[in-house]
Amino acid sequence: MSTTAGISSIHAIDKGHPLLNIPLDESLYALNDVEKAFFKELTSIQDDEELKQHVISVQEKAYAVYGYPCIRRFAFTSLKISHLPAYTAVQKLRIERPGAILLDIGCCFGNDTRKAVHDGWPVENAIASDLQPEFWTYGHELFRSTPSTFPAAFISGNAFDSTFISPHPVFTSSSPPTNPRPSSLGDVTALTQLQGHISAIHASSFFHLFDEANQFELAERVASLLSPLPGSILFGSHAGIPVAGIRQHPFGVGMFCHSPESWTELWDGKIFEKGTVDVQTKLVEYQRPGQVGSDKSHTMSWSVTRL
Repeated sequence: MSTTAGISSIHAIDKGHPLLNIPLDESLYALNDVEKAFFKELTSIQDDEELKQHVISVQEKAYAVYGYPCIRRFAFTSLKISHLPAYTAVQKLRIERPGAILLDIGCCFGNDTRKAVHDGWPVENAIASDLQPEFWTYGHELFRSTPSTFPAAFISGNAFDSTFISPHPVFTSSSPPTNPRPSSLGDVTALTQLQGHISAIHASSFFHLFDEANQFELAERVASLLSPLPGSILFGSHAGIPVAGIRQHPFGVGMFCHSPESWTELWDGKIFEKGTVDVQTKLVEYQRPGQVGSDKSHTMSWSVTRL
């Protein structure tokens, strides 16, 4: 996430932005049975009220670091990664490709990283990244773990910083990476070291933080990390819209959102050579708390798979 001058995004402006630091509301806490079982297993907290207060206490600390709306609405409890249509293919990939690396970029507390590891992804082949290193620390507090008990690699950095992800064309079968894969993800100090070596990249609630031009630049940078092997996959979800353009948020703030068509065109033909990837999208309409009548929002799940 960037603070680069000229970037129009939630994260590029000060904490007085109307989408940030809205007062917390614990009534938004609502774990379903699957989420509750997951958190109880990983935290060893079995009492429902004790678990709720534990989650809220960590939420409050993280919200003080940066007041993202997704933290306010407890999105980190939703185990989003496992609900994405591409998740089955991702889990199949780690079986078929021993040593495959999973990157969770914009990971926040690392809840999706933990879910993937819980479901079988080898922890030594998982790496997470976020601009705010405090979020990963609070992730350990949230799940009552330590770097020893949950040794997935974490690296803090700005995706628009060329010392973190160096601009590079996407790798192909005819131009594979020449940089050696690090022997241990724990030794990685910049994602540039992993360019062309990552088999699966999860990016949710990330791209929509930026304007159209910077979403394109972000896509170029993230795509450079992806392995050229067939089946390598980028996947995630974020705010979408039926026709690409500016979506007005209930607080009167405009944010650029891709449509399924524009998102497909971005990856198949602009980022990757046309016909070399399979892009899948699914746009779902929903109503946020507080929205009334015909005022609807949309979320778009997506995947980009190398052919």
